[in-house]
Amino acid sequence: PVPGRCAYFVERKKRFCKMIPAAGKRFCGEHGRQEEENDRRRIPCPLDPKHTVYEDQLQKHLKKCNSREKPKPVYFVQDINAGLKDLAEVPEKQVPISSLSKEELQNLIIKLKKASNGLELHLKEQILSHQALEEALNDPKNGQSAFKHLKQQASILGNMEKLHLLGPGRCFVEFGAGRGKLSHWVDAALQNVENVQFLLVERATTRFKVDGKHKRRDSVFERLQVDIQHLCLEKVPVLEKKKLPVVGIGKHLCGAATDLALRCLVESYMACSGGENEEPAPKRSRTDQTEMASNNSANTESNKDNCMRVAGIVIALCCHHKCDWTHYVGREFFKSVGLGPVEFHYFQRMSSWATCGMRETTTKSSTNEESEDQTNEAEEHEQTFSKTENGSDTLQGIFTVEERKEIGCLCKRLIDHGRIEYLQRQGYQAALQYYTESAVSLENVLLTAVPSPSLIPEPTT
Repeated sequence: PVPGRCAYFVERKKRFCKMIPAAGKRFCGEHGRQEEENDRRRIPCPLDPKHTVYEDQLQKHLKKCNSREKPKPVYFVQDINAGLKDLAEVPEKQVPISSLSKEELQNLIIKLKKASNGLELHLKEQILSHQALEEALNDPKNGQSAFKHLKQQASILGNMEKLHLLGPGRCFVEFGAGRGKLSHWVDAALQNVENVQFLLVERATTRFKVDGKHKRRDSVFERLQVDIQHLCLEKVPVLEKKKLPVVGIGKHLCGAATDLALRCLVESYMACSGGENEEPAPKRSRTDQTEMASNNSANTESNKDNCMRVAGIVIALCCHHKCDWTHYVGREFFKSVGLGPVEFHYFQRMSSWATCGMRETTTKSSTNEESEDQTNEAEEHEQTFSKTENGSDTLQGIFTVEERKEIGCLCKRLIDHGRIEYLQRQGYQAALQYYTESAVSLENVLLTAVPSPSLIPEPTT
């Protein structure tokens, strides 16, 4: 080492460190610590073995480790939106699709087509935009990926505007919020609107959040770090205090998260009768029935007020392969067409064929631009499938690429129809539509729902 310089040899640079150490020291501050630490032992953290800690600092680390159990927020209610309580209904183990015989696979397809018979499979195209994103959409600095996200967000806002959901005195709850970009643009669209609250629901900590970029002082952003499965909106302080009508939104809410969000909105935040898990009413005497009849009008008005607590739902769907029978809201529909958890398991796996089931056989012939689009799509929805899971080799002799794509789309529509029926039973007018082109996103279906007119209270004179 050079006299008066640090004596630590930097292996990566193949030279000694050039920093000047303190008087009487051989190493600079940084490398002096490293030399001391070489004699200390690191062990996996008992709370989360993905990271390590110095053994002599374990007790201190456990008190501040991010993986430690934290006090539950007031809106945390264990499994309130989980759905199925009786796990006996769910088969313990399912064989992969690639292990099914040709006959078993064809029988599944027959069941799929029979159950889909009579359903609306050709969705209406409703690709809209919103002036709030006009400047961003025309910004040449945006890359291709950013432009695609902006087009989707613009169409979601356009659909919200068409349903009259962009109004004052509302709380917008973004499920699976991530960085919060969708809420950011909703806020931008509500420039002259007062009394607006945003709740951003995300179970993981998120970097590069855009919550702080909103400029309007009268809109309030609050993050709820909780799994949707355990979120009780009724107990969120701002909603408990203000009783604001809620608009549930989400952009590419993966698989079971959509079902959890729907149940969170229409079951844990409103008390409309006729819920899926509601216990049957006990038998009543004639006297009780008379008293019930006399209170019918009051109960109806009460139900209307409760139903209006959820003013609307606008969710861009995706990743049906991540759905789960336990959480699925359309189980009653599946049972009504003679299907159960076994068929659901295979249909949700086959739904991946609609977007990436054919990727193995098309990759070689794809252009660079197409490959880039598919990579972006895989990153966004975490659609990483192995050959075995897709069964590409096994299925090549049974179905063509186009047939697999058609079957995958059919599986998606069937699963989504169960969600539509669930919302209709809860008193909503629900619909599915294409909200963007498939070239922008392979997951291009938007679920919308607003209260049925019969449940909207009439204005008082």
